[in-house]
Amino acid sequence: MALQFYSNENFPIAMVNLLRAEGYNVLTSYETGQANQGISDDVVLQYATKMGRILITENRQDFIDLHRIVSNHAGIIIFKSDRDYAGKVKAIIDFLNEDSRTLENRLLRVMKQNIKAVGQIFVIQEYGKG
Repeated sequence: MALQFYSNENFPIAMVNLLRAEGYNVLTSYETGQANQGISDDVVLQYATKMGRILITENRQDFIDLHRIVSNHAGIIIFKSDRDYAGKVKAIIDFLNEDSRTLENRLLRVMKQNIKAVGQIFVIQEYGKG
């Protein structure tokens, strides 16, 4: 089954559109009527999990904490808040194409790294449960 994503309300619609243009199924909190409702992050994660969707967000620390305490989720991808939307989307798509494992109970973080010879690029870091 193809990966399906759920974006929380702080996730840029420009990135949703880029992912959709690459063929990914992305459902937004706005489309489900859950935006601007003050819904807590743990409930957002539960909803994504129930729908079998990987949560995509720019809300880093709250979801890192939740990943460590929630025993089961469909996956979480945290993106650095950065206007290079195309660069971030390319980085995660390249990673997903290379890593065929499920994202279930995994947390990936898309980060910007400075590399002397290349400049700034996005890299993927995986967080464990501990």
